[in-house]
This record gives sequence, structure tokens and C-alpha cells, in this order.
Amino acid sequence: SMTEITTLLHAGLLVSDLARAKAFYESVVGLQPSPNRPELPYPGEWYDLGGGQQLHLMGLPNPDIAAVRPDHGGRDRHIALGVSSLDALKLRLDVGGVNYSVSKSGRAALFCRDPDANTLEFVEIG
Repeated sequence: SMTEITTLLHAGLLVSDLARAKAFYESVVGLQPSPNRPELPYPGEWYDLGGGQQLHLMGLPNPDIAAVRPDHGGRDRHIALGVSSLDALKLRLDVGGVNYSVSKSGRAALFCRDPDANTLEFVEIG
């Protein structure tokens, strides 16, 4: 029988400078580190996103370091995160000096990149 996928448990992103990535994800995006990350043989941080879902930062070398990324995040691989207010997020991104682009489809969504060029989509879901 078919395997039934029930949820996305976590997304893992590669970061070259964990302190820089933590500053972005905590100060700009507003996530809180999870206390439950086990001892692993590389640096990292876990963030609880609600509903049992997590974002994992992995301080490991990026095998795609020379890749040319598309200008628009919506045309690149990305993860999408639901937010209650895009306006509040835009303010934090502006204060943090983070460039972003609004969705080209007209949806209440925006795209930005973290300091390692990982693409994030934020969708306003109330």
C-alpha cells in the first residue's frame, strides 16, 4: 500500500556562520531556539515552529556554494512559513536591512533570503 505522509517534521538549512544565522532567525524572523537539540557532531540550532514542526540550522559546508541563485526567491527552492502579520515582519526586515520581494502572484506573501542565501517565503495566514 502507499505510504501516507502525514506532516512535514522539519526543514534543514545549511549555514556557514551559525552566529550570523542565529542573529537573523532570532532577531529578525523572531524564532526562539529549542532546548531539545541533541549533541550532534556539528554546530547547529533547532527552532520549534508549532504543530510539531521545526526548522533546523546546520553549521556545515554548503556543497552549492558556487551556484547562481535566481533573483526571485519564488523561482528558487524555498520553505514557506505562515505568519500572522506581514506588516510586522516587513518592519523587522526593514530594521534588519534585509531585502525582500512581494509575491508576484498577488498573494499576501513575501520572499527573502537568509545570510546564506537560503530562500524563505512568508505567507500571511492570520
